[in-house]
Amino acid sequence: MLARVFGDAYWIRIQMPVVLDPDSEPEPDLAVVSGAPADYVQEHPRTALLIVEVAESTIVLDRERKALLYARVGIPEYWIVNLPDRCLEVYREPVASAQPAPRYRVRLQLGPADSIAPLLAKPDFSLRVADLLP
Repeated sequence: MLARVFGDAYWIRIQMPVVLDPDSEPEPDLAVVSGAPADYVQEHPRTALLIVEVAESTIVLDRERKALLYARVGIPEYWIVNLPDRCLEVYREPVASAQPAPRYRVRLQLGPADSIAPLLAKPDFSLRVADLLP
């Protein structure tokens, strides 16, 4: 499934592959990619501007393995909609060469009363965390 976001420049791909390296083709719950759907007819995108995972039972996997993978390949922003704790975990500023492993320099935890603007957003765009939670 595809949806346009922030004009024609970005598209949301829902549960569709993103090719990050020859051995990794995750299917994040949501990925915001640049370009148009026609750009991905022959192959999947090789990067994303924002990846979102919705986690209930996969919190550890999403925080550890997926965050390391996304930081290593330079995904600028990664969110985990943490259902058990009713919060949004936001990871920004990937450091691919960090020792002992790749990581994100910035980690925020936002509650239902908070709002956030994705890095790729227009300055006046804001999203309430409560709107991401059931």
